Amino acid sequence: MSLKKTYFAAACLLIGAPAMAADPPSEPIEQRAEEDNHTAAAPPGSTRLESMTVIGTPEQARALPSSHAVLDGQMLEAAHVFTTNEALRKLPGIHVRDEEGLGLRPNIGIRGLNPTRSTKVLLLEDGLPLAYAPYGDNASYYHPPIDRFDRIEVLKGSATNLYGPQTISGVINYMTPTPPERLSGLLALSGGSRDYFNGHARIGGHGLLLDAIHKRGEGARDNTESELQDYNIKGVFELESGQRLIARANHYIEDSQVTYSGLTDAEYANFGPRYNPFRNDTFDARRSGSSLTHEWAMTERAQLTTSLYYAEFARDWWRQSSTTTDTQCGTQFRDDRIAGLAVDPDSCNSRQGRLREYYTYGIEPRLRVVWGKTHELTTGLRVHAESQRRLQINGTSPTATTGTTAENNRRLTEAYSAFVQNRFAFGAAAVTPGLRVEHIRYERQNRLNGARGDTELTEPIPSLGVTYDFAGAYTLYAGVHRGFAPPRVEDILTNTGTAVDLEAEDSRNYELGLRGRPWRGISFDATGFINDFGRQIAVGSIAAGGVPLATGEAAYRGAELLARIDLGHLLDSAHNPFFELAYTWLPEADAQSAFVRVDNGTPVNGSAPGRRMPYAPKHLLTANLGYAHPLGLDARLEAQYIGEQFADFANSPNPDGTGQNGRIPGATVWNAAATYTMPSRNWSVFIAAKNLFDKTYIVDRTRGILPGQPRLVHGGVSYRFE
Repeated sequence: MSLKKTYFAAACLLIGAPAMAADPPSEPIEQRAEEDNHTAAAPPGSTRLESMTVIGTPEQARALPSSHAVLDGQMLEAAHVFTTNEALRKLPGIHVRDEEGLGLRPNIGIRGLNPTRSTKVLLLEDGLPLAYAPYGDNASYYHPPIDRFDRIEVLKGSATNLYGPQTISGVINYMTPTPPERLSGLLALSGGSRDYFNGHARIGGHGLLLDAIHKRGEGARDNTESELQDYNIKGVFELESGQRLIARANHYIEDSQVTYSGLTDAEYANFGPRYNPFRNDTFDARRSGSSLTHEWAMTERAQLTTSLYYAEFARDWWRQSSTTTDTQCGTQFRDDRIAGLAVDPDSCNSRQGRLREYYTYGIEPRLRVVWGKTHELTTGLRVHAESQRRLQINGTSPTATTGTTAENNRRLTEAYSAFVQNRFAFGAAAVTPGLRVEHIRYERQNRLNGARGDTELTEPIPSLGVTYDFAGAYTLYAGVHRGFAPPRVEDILTNTGTAVDLEAEDSRNYELGLRGRPWRGISFDATGFINDFGRQIAVGSIAAGGVPLATGEAAYRGAELLARIDLGHLLDSAHNPFFELAYTWLPEADAQSAFVRVDNGTPVNGSAPGRRMPYAPKHLLTANLGYAHPLGLDARLEAQYIGEQFADFANSPNPDGTGQNGRIPGATVWNAAATYTMPSRNWSVFIAAKNLFDKTYIVDRTRGILPGQPRLVHGGVSYRFE
């Protein structure tokens, strides 16, 4: 049966039967500290449905045999987070690398995995795939603005097997606000240095919510600026008893002046971190998405959810250089850059367009049944398809938008998934076994020479988790699961249509943790983890070459701590000084074998057993000290520290001149924010500073040196009505 026929049949069978819930409402910040992991929804067995969330109610969160955490809307607003990067660093285990300075393309890694393009992380929005090609090309060149979301959930460990296809490191689920029943709205305006402006309007009522965002600002380097618009509509419609329909649609537009290449070491030394001669490089993106979810509470203990989703994404990145060693403008141009001489890219009469179109669609029914008194079953399946069209156009002027076609590829992916987990509860203890099966079919067509090839793979992904509650305030949890990450279409099929002997990324992942709330106002979650890779696929295929695809064995071992103290709750005072800490210790992130190139079977330069994997800092820490006043004042000071890391397999202590290799020193960035909410609760004003002391530091060497964002001071006002 064809994939389209499969969709039609599944939709006919399931569209009347699914169950999905609107997002749980956010809680007041003082109550948030009291509820484990800040969640709010109904307990198992009730008719309140919460399939947009991957963590669930406070009761369900405590029962999860995995580490997890939530950032809610009150925290995001009080901290006035500037980017998704800043927000995610507030949670342990997550290494987020800046890129252009505005957080438009966050590079997210979890528990030591390379953060480049977020390829090893599963990104969801309201429980549905966010990435434009999670099976065939899980690279993140698009990410919604942080302002769109009311809640961010992070789930790691064995419970991630309910989601896929990426099950190695973790799941990040971004949740949009629940449409209100009464007419209400928000208007927020802010602006500041670096030509920054942000306008955000939201209005809703009668189960509908409209959201519009306009942003612009300068990036981290010269000749870098971006402007975006983001529009979102969401509706929740009550049907007959026990049924509900949720509809979502969004549209994103980005017009940026931003280059791909970083700096050489000599350019960085001679001209400073903001230097960027590529003033004609542009990035334009359009993304539209929609979903329809029908939820059905069949009984008090059985809930069925079906979601249909569709997205299309197109981006055109025109540039004159992709890396510091790119010879697009000639070898002399490259050599001058490495020597630290000023260059004029316009003199080379070359501009290349990397043009991409992606279409993604699928259907996913999910059944949840509470059986017996305490046992709980979750099962479902997914049918998913992706289509990619990739063009490379080589122009002959510095502002060309036409030219010779150097690449014309069509890449197709079909994926069929089935999953089941059952939680068996025995008093204070519970055991949760699970199984996920992924079947993926790949096809690649080279439209320049007519070459075509296809291949497929099938993988079972088992999991097992246990929990034990004791002393009324603590939960001990442990889990083991097989990690799975499928290869990209371009990795498993060559441009001539030949199938490559490349299996999926494979690991064994272990967790042991303890979470609890020993006293009112104090909560913590401490986790130890081991990720052993029998086969890790190293990040490859950086544009313009230079980074070969390679596989090898690796091991990651470490610990995480998330803790919060609210002195106001502890001392029963309306004044609430508070302290939050997110810390990750990764003493081992080492290759266990040399990483071998897939194309020719030779070891990657510098790779050897015992050497630390690239972009795996040993220490990550975010500490937040704040004070919430009962009359509406909230002030906080935050330090975000990213430890030393290496940019290459050889762990080179010194750079090689290209800017792409060498040690990246650790850096601490300070952020501050203060908000005053007027007694009417309708108006609030704020001022915030990001990188308060304007520290200069390096965040990436993948394509040459990229600097962290410079200081941004911005302030604004917001008005709410209901």
